[in-house]
Order: sequence, then structure tokens, then C-alpha cells
Amino acid sequence: MKKVTGIGGIFFKCKDPNKMREWYKANLGLNTNNYGAVFEWYQGADNTKKGFTQWSPFEQDT
Repeated sequence: MKKVTGIGGIFFKCKDPNKMREWYKANLGLNTNNYGAVFEWYQGADNTKKGFTQWSPFEQDT
């Protein structure tokens, strides 16, 4: 059986996605864009392989 090696993204709804992206940028240093932010990481079992995880806030009514 294959195992999970990472997650594709963190997606959540909120009242004001623009404000949320700005807060995370200002307070946590995330390099945000209109879609959120992308985290680059390396696999533990083979640190030559990269992976990516997307972080994205969406309007609460989507």
C-alpha cells in the first residue's frame, strides 16, 4: 500500500480573504499573492525530491 508523503493544500473560508492574506504576510512573513501562498518542502525519505503545499483563503460563501 502506498503512503501519503504530504498534503496538497490548506484551503479555508473566511469573511475577508484579502485581509487574511495581508495579516499572514505582515505578521508571519508569508510571501502571499492573489491565491494565497505556496510552501516548498523536501521529502524526508529522499531529500532530493521537492514537494509543494498551497495555502489559500476563500470567500465564506464559496
